[in-house]
Amino acid sequence: MNFAIDVGPLKPEPAPLVLGFVLFFIVFAVMAKVILPRINKVLVEREKATEGRFEEAEETRAEAARVHAEYQALLAEARHEAARLRQESVEQGTAIIAELRAEGQRQREEIISAGHAVIDAERAVAEAELREQVGALATELAGKIVGESMADYARESGIVDRFLEELRTAEAAAPEARD
Repeated sequence: MNFAIDVGPLKPEPAPLVLGFVLFFIVFAVMAKVILPRINKVLVEREKATEGRFEEAEETRAEAARVHAEYQALLAEARHEAARLRQESVEQGTAIIAELRAEGQRQREEIISAGHAVIDAERAVAEAELREQVGALATELAGKIVGESMADYARESGIVDRFLEELRTAEAAAPEARD
């Protein structure tokens, strides 16, 4: 029996065609049962590894973002602390300057009051010396005018002392009258 298949100009023989189909299905079955599962297994493993790496990369990115946010927060805190320290330094400097000014003012007042005390003491000494000299000169001048020595009389009566005391009270009253 000769079956001729009319499939065009090739005209294949049925026996080799059937053999070809059988061998094709055998190779297909071997590939489907043995080789394709192994290929699928490798592909699944690669996909898992790739997904694991993507997850690791995402975790690393998230960790980097968290570290960056912490860094930014620390940097902002450091800037805030630096600004606070600058402000505190300015306030301390101002306080020190004010304290030094007050101390300088106090020392100035002490120096001025000490100067006034020295001036008053020297003035009192000068007045006492001048009182003696003025009294002696006035008595000597009065003696020359009168023609006798007036030293004993002036000493006994205290004329010079009374005159100088009258001058001092007149001087003390004069500034009060001006005011």
